Amino acid sequence: MNFPQLQIRTIDAKLGLNTEDPKQIIRQPKATQHIEQPAAIVEMHTTRGVMKIDSSQARRDIGMIGPLESTKNYASEGRQKVMQGIARRVTEGRQMMDLAHNSNAVASIAKKNTFPTPSNLGIDFIPSIGSVKLDYIPAKLDINVQTQKPTISAQVNKPIHEYTPGSVSGYMLQNPSIEIDFIV
Repeated sequence: MNFPQLQIRTIDAKLGLNTEDPKQIIRQPKATQHIEQPAAIVEMHTTRGVMKIDSSQARRDIGMIGPLESTKNYASEGRQKVMQGIARRVTEGRQMMDLAHNSNAVASIAKKNTFPTPSNLGIDFIPSIGSVKLDYIPAKLDINVQTQKPTISAQVNKPIHEYTPGSVSGYMLQNPSIEIDFIV
């Protein structure tokens, strides 16, 4: 017995896709800045230092004295030398009066006047310690600084965003079909 047969043939559909990728560009421009720093204001005031040097005692020590003091010193020294001379002559006169008792009086007087006592060798022109007096008033320096604040202006720039969306389109590569055969 032959049964009728049914034959079914199908062809699947095939789809094709066209895709276009999206494009995105993002750029961030740098911020716009302006910075300005004004110079500081500096004021300086100075008071000069004063140094006073008194070397009058040192000058006296080495023999450099003024005319009034020099005259006074020479007068005093002359008076002293005159008194020493008077005293020496008085002593020599008394020795000569005692010539009867002292026979060597003339010889001793002659010996004393002939060979004077040697003078001391030494450095006499060095001034004494502390003879130069110094008085110093130090200088003063006043500094006044006024700082200036900086001027800063900054502007943030917005980002630049460019976007192109992608697209997908489909198309049929193969259409579907069904064939049905009836075989008896």
